[in-house]
Amino acid sequence: MWRVTFVGQDQEKLQRLAQELGEEGYWTAVCPPEEAATALGDEPRPDAVVVEATSANGAACLPTLPQDARETAATPTIALIGKAQLPTYEPPQGIDDFLVLPARAAELAARIRQLLQRRHPHLDGNNRLCCGDLVMNLASREVFLAGRPVTLAYKEYELLRFFVSNRDTAFTREALLNRVWGYDFYGGTRTVDVHIRRLRSKIEDARHSFIETVRNVGYRFRPNR
Repeated sequence: MWRVTFVGQDQEKLQRLAQELGEEGYWTAVCPPEEAATALGDEPRPDAVVVEATSANGAACLPTLPQDARETAATPTIALIGKAQLPTYEPPQGIDDFLVLPARAAELAARIRQLLQRRHPHLDGNNRLCCGDLVMNLASREVFLAGRPVTLAYKEYELLRFFVSNRDTAFTREALLNRVWGYDFYGGTRTVDVHIRRLRSKIEDARHSFIETVRNVGYRFRPNR
Protein backbone atom coordinates (compact mmCIF):
# COMPACT_ATOMS: atom_id res chain seq x y z
CA MET A 1 0.00 0.00 0.00
CA TRP A 2 1.37 3.40 -0.99
CA ARG A 3 1.85 5.88 1.86
CA VAL A 4 0.92 9.54 1.22
CA THR A 5 1.51 12.39 3.67
CA PHE A 6 -0.47 15.65 3.41
CA VAL A 7 1.21 18.85 4.65
CA GLY A 8 -0.62 22.15 5.20
CA GLN A 9 -2.42 24.55 7.52
CA ASP A 10 -6.01 23.69 6.58
CA GLN A 11 -6.14 20.42 8.49
CA GLU A 12 -9.90 19.94 8.04
CA LYS A 13 -9.68 20.21 4.25
CA LEU A 14 -6.64 17.93 4.07
CA GLN A 15 -8.16 15.36 6.41
CA ARG A 16 -11.22 15.14 4.17
CA LEU A 17 -9.13 14.68 1.01
CA ALA A 18 -6.85 12.20 2.80
CA GLN A 19 -9.86 10.13 3.85
CA GLU A 20 -11.14 10.06 0.26
CA LEU A 21 -7.69 9.06 -0.99
CA GLY A 22 -7.65 6.29 1.61
CA GLU A 23 -10.79 4.91 -0.01
CA GLU A 24 -8.78 4.71 -3.25
CA GLY A 25 -6.42 2.24 -1.53
CA TYR A 26 -3.75 4.55 -0.09
CA TRP A 27 -2.49 4.85 3.48
CA THR A 28 -2.60 8.54 4.43
CA ALA A 29 -1.42 10.91 7.15
CA VAL A 30 -1.90 14.66 7.67
CA CYS A 31 0.43 17.07 9.46
CA PRO A 32 1.00 20.86 9.79
CA PRO A 33 4.07 22.42 8.08
CA GLU A 34 6.05 22.70 11.31
CA GLU A 35 5.90 18.90 11.74
CA ALA A 36 6.76 18.07 8.12
CA ALA A 37 10.45 17.34 8.69
CA THR A 38 9.61 14.73 11.32
CA ALA A 39 6.71 13.26 9.35
CA LEU A 40 8.82 12.81 6.20
CA GLY A 41 11.98 11.70 7.95
CA ASP A 42 10.54 9.12 10.34
CA GLU A 43 9.99 5.50 9.43
CA PRO A 44 8.03 4.38 7.55
CA ARG A 45 8.65 7.21 5.11
CA PRO A 46 5.86 8.31 2.76
CA ASP A 47 5.99 7.34 -0.91
CA ALA A 48 4.49 10.69 -1.94
CA VAL A 49 3.76 14.09 -0.38
CA VAL A 50 0.80 16.39 -1.04
CA VAL A 51 1.45 20.02 -0.03
CA GLU A 52 -1.21 22.69 0.47
CA ALA A 53 0.07 25.78 -1.40
CA THR A 54 -2.88 28.17 -1.39
CA SER A 55 -1.18 31.26 0.06
CA ALA A 56 -1.88 34.59 -1.62
CA ASN A 57 1.50 34.74 -3.33
CA GLY A 58 1.30 31.13 -4.49
CA ALA A 59 4.43 30.10 -2.59
CA ALA A 60 4.43 26.39 -1.81
CA CYS A 61 4.67 25.37 1.82
CA LEU A 62 7.46 22.90 1.21
CA PRO A 63 8.41 20.42 3.95
CA THR A 64 11.36 21.75 5.91
CA LEU A 65 13.61 18.74 5.45
CA PRO A 66 17.36 19.32 5.22
CA GLN A 67 18.47 19.39 1.58
CA ASP A 68 20.47 16.17 1.85
CA ALA A 69 17.45 14.43 3.38
CA ARG A 70 15.15 15.56 0.56
CA GLU A 71 17.64 14.38 -2.06
CA THR A 72 17.93 11.04 -0.31
CA ALA A 73 14.22 10.63 0.13
CA ALA A 74 13.51 11.64 -3.49
CA THR A 75 9.82 11.81 -2.57
CA PRO A 76 7.38 12.82 -5.33
CA THR A 77 5.58 16.00 -4.24
CA ILE A 78 2.26 17.44 -5.48
CA ALA A 79 1.07 20.96 -4.63
CA LEU A 80 -2.60 21.86 -4.09
CA ILE A 81 -3.35 25.38 -5.36
CA GLY A 82 -6.42 27.62 -5.64
CA LYS A 83 -8.16 28.56 -8.89
CA ALA A 84 -7.04 32.18 -8.55
CA GLN A 85 -3.40 31.06 -8.56
CA LEU A 86 -3.66 29.03 -11.76
CA PRO A 87 -2.94 31.75 -14.39
CA THR A 88 0.43 32.70 -12.90
CA TYR A 89 1.41 29.64 -10.89
CA GLU A 90 4.86 28.20 -11.54
CA PRO A 91 5.79 25.15 -9.47
CA PRO A 92 8.87 25.93 -7.36
CA GLN A 93 11.82 23.60 -7.09
CA GLY A 94 10.82 20.45 -5.23
CA ILE A 95 7.26 20.35 -6.62
CA ASP A 96 6.75 17.64 -9.26
CA ASP A 97 3.10 18.35 -10.13
CA PHE A 98 0.15 20.45 -8.96
CA LEU A 99 -3.61 20.11 -8.72
CA VAL A 100 -6.26 22.83 -8.52
CA LEU A 101 -8.67 22.80 -5.57
CA PRO A 102 -11.27 21.50 -5.09
CA ALA A 103 -9.48 18.30 -6.06
CA ARG A 104 -11.06 14.91 -6.62
CA ALA A 105 -9.38 11.99 -4.85
CA ALA A 106 -9.48 9.89 -8.03
CA GLU A 107 -7.55 12.56 -9.96
CA LEU A 108 -5.04 12.94 -7.13
CA ALA A 109 -4.56 9.17 -7.02
CA ALA A 110 -3.92 9.13 -10.79
CA ARG A 111 -1.32 11.92 -10.48
CA ILE A 112 0.42 10.08 -7.64
CA ARG A 113 0.54 6.85 -9.66
CA GLN A 114 2.09 8.69 -12.61
CA LEU A 115 4.79 10.25 -10.43
CA LEU A 116 5.58 6.95 -8.72
CA GLN A 117 5.87 5.14 -12.05
CA ARG A 118 8.16 7.90 -13.32
CA ARG A 119 10.27 7.76 -10.16
CA HIS A 120 10.33 3.94 -10.21
CA PRO A 121 10.87 2.97 -13.87
CA HIS A 122 10.76 -0.74 -13.00
CA LEU A 123 7.21 -0.41 -11.66
CA ASP A 124 4.55 -1.98 -13.91
CA GLY A 125 0.91 -1.00 -14.33
CA ASN A 126 -0.14 -3.34 -11.52
CA ASN A 127 2.10 -1.68 -8.92
CA ARG A 128 4.59 -4.52 -9.08
CA LEU A 129 8.37 -4.38 -9.12
CA CYS A 130 9.69 -7.22 -11.26
CA CYS A 131 13.22 -8.51 -11.61
CA GLY A 132 13.22 -11.81 -13.47
CA ASP A 133 11.62 -14.45 -11.25
CA LEU A 134 11.45 -11.99 -8.35
CA VAL A 135 8.17 -10.06 -8.10
CA MET A 136 7.19 -7.52 -5.43
CA ASN A 137 3.54 -6.51 -5.20
CA LEU A 138 3.75 -3.06 -3.61
CA ALA A 139 0.03 -2.79 -2.97
CA SER A 140 -0.22 -6.01 -0.95
CA ARG A 141 3.44 -6.06 0.16
CA GLU A 142 3.74 -9.64 -1.10
CA VAL A 143 6.96 -11.07 -2.57
CA PHE A 144 7.22 -14.03 -4.92
CA LEU A 145 10.23 -15.90 -6.25
CA ALA A 146 9.50 -18.10 -9.25
CA GLY A 147 5.84 -18.07 -8.18
CA ARG A 148 6.64 -19.12 -4.61
CA PRO A 149 5.61 -16.68 -1.84
CA VAL A 150 8.49 -15.31 0.24
CA THR A 151 7.85 -14.14 3.80
CA LEU A 152 9.92 -11.10 4.76
CA ALA A 153 10.14 -9.04 7.93
CA TYR A 154 9.31 -5.34 7.58
CA LYS A 155 12.90 -4.08 7.18
CA GLU A 156 13.82 -6.98 4.92
CA TYR A 157 10.96 -5.97 2.64
CA GLU A 158 11.94 -2.28 2.69
CA LEU A 159 15.56 -3.15 1.98
CA LEU A 160 14.56 -5.36 -0.94
CA ARG A 161 12.21 -2.71 -2.32
CA PHE A 162 15.02 -0.16 -2.23
CA PHE A 163 17.44 -2.54 -3.94
CA VAL A 164 15.02 -3.53 -6.71
CA SER A 165 14.17 0.14 -7.35
CA ASN A 166 17.87 1.02 -7.56
CA ARG A 167 19.36 -2.02 -9.24
CA ASP A 168 22.93 -2.05 -10.57
CA THR A 169 23.99 0.75 -8.18
CA ALA A 170 26.53 0.10 -5.43
CA PHE A 171 25.66 1.51 -1.99
CA THR A 172 27.78 1.78 1.11
CA ARG A 173 26.41 0.40 4.36
CA GLU A 174 26.05 3.96 5.64
CA ALA A 175 23.99 4.94 2.59
CA LEU A 176 21.71 1.94 3.07
CA LEU A 177 21.22 2.83 6.72
CA ASN A 178 20.19 6.36 5.73
CA ARG A 179 17.93 5.30 2.88
CA VAL A 180 16.18 2.34 4.50
CA TRP A 181 16.46 2.84 8.27
CA GLY A 182 16.40 6.65 8.28
CA TYR A 183 18.56 9.44 9.63
CA ASP A 184 17.38 8.95 13.21
CA PHE A 185 18.51 5.33 13.39
CA TYR A 186 21.34 4.86 15.88
CA GLY A 187 22.33 1.29 15.08
CA GLY A 188 25.64 0.48 13.45
CA THR A 189 26.40 -0.76 9.95
CA ARG A 190 26.42 -4.30 11.31
CA THR A 191 22.62 -4.04 11.10
CA VAL A 192 22.89 -3.87 7.30
CA ASP A 193 25.05 -6.98 7.12
CA VAL A 194 22.62 -8.95 9.28
CA HIS A 195 19.62 -7.98 7.16
CA ILE A 196 21.52 -8.69 3.92
CA ARG A 197 22.36 -12.17 5.19
CA ARG A 198 18.73 -12.85 6.13
CA LEU A 199 17.47 -11.48 2.83
CA ARG A 200 19.89 -13.61 0.83
CA SER A 201 18.75 -16.72 2.69
CA LYS A 202 15.16 -16.06 1.59
CA ILE A 203 15.50 -14.91 -2.05
CA GLU A 204 18.67 -16.63 -3.23
CA ASP A 205 19.31 -20.26 -4.06
CA ALA A 206 21.25 -22.30 -6.63
CA ARG A 207 19.32 -20.63 -9.48
CA HIS A 208 18.92 -17.12 -8.10
CA SER A 209 21.64 -14.70 -7.04
CA PHE A 210 20.72 -11.03 -6.62
CA ILE A 211 22.76 -9.23 -3.97
CA GLU A 212 26.41 -8.70 -4.80
CA THR A 213 29.06 -7.73 -2.24
CA VAL A 214 31.19 -4.90 -3.61
CA ARG A 215 34.60 -5.03 -1.97
CA ASN A 216 35.54 -1.93 0.04
CA VAL A 217 32.17 -0.34 -0.83
CA GLY A 218 29.09 -2.26 0.26
CA TYR A 219 26.35 -3.98 -1.73
CA ARG A 220 24.74 -3.89 -5.16
CA PHE A 221 21.55 -5.50 -6.45
CA ARG A 222 21.83 -7.19 -9.83
CA PRO A 223 19.19 -8.94 -11.94
CA ASN A 224 19.46 -12.71 -11.61
CA ARG A 225 22.64 -13.92 -13.25
